[in-house]
Amino acid sequence: MDDIVKQAMGKWPDVPACYGWLGLDARGNWYMRTEQVQRLGAFASGYPDVKGSLLRHEKLIAFIQRNYASDMQGQWFFQNGPQRVFVELEITPWIWRVQEDFSLCAHTGARTHSTACLTDEHGWLYLETPLGLGLVHTQDMVLAVQAIEAGLWIPQSVLRSDLPTRYGYTLSPARTQQEYISTAK
Repeated sequence: MDDIVKQAMGKWPDVPACYGWLGLDARGNWYMRTEQVQRLGAFASGYPDVKGSLLRHEKLIAFIQRNYASDMQGQWFFQNGPQRVFVELEITPWIWRVQEDFSLCAHTGARTHSTACLTDEHGWLYLETPLGLGLVHTQDMVLAVQAIEAGLWIPQSVLRSDLPTRYGYTLSPARTQQEYISTAK
C-alpha cells in the first residue's frame, strides 16, 4: 500500500466506505460504475451495460492495483486515501496471466505460482496460489493447456458457485452491505 494512502488513513480514520462503484471483470479490467449503471443490475449478472465505464488511465489503474487488498470478511477493496472502495468481482479476486515458464502474474502485477488447478462446470480454469484463487486469463489458455498436458497442473472439478465460500471471497460487497442494512432495521 502506498505511504501516502497510509498517511491519509491515519489523518482521516472515519471516512465512510464506498460500495458498488468499482468492478473487476474476468479479464482483469477495472470498471467505474455510476449510480445509474448500478441500478441496471449486479456487476456479475451478465446483463448488458451493467459493468460501467472501462478504466483506461494507466496511472489510475496502477494506483488501484498497488492499493488492492481484502478485509477479514473476504471483501476486496481499493484503498483510495482514507476511503475504502469495495470492488464488485465478476468471477474471482485475481486474474492470472500465465508466463512462458508457467509462473503467474496477477492483473495487479504480483508474481506467484500455482498450488492447485480447478475447472468448473463451464470449463473455466482457476488456479489456487499463495495469494488466493484466480481465473486464468482467456488469452493464456494455450499456455495453461501446455502446463496441464505436461502434468504440472492437474485439474480438479469444482462448482463455480462453491468457489467464493471455499476460498473466502465476496463477489458483491455492495449486496452484502445492503443485506446487512436491511437486517439491521
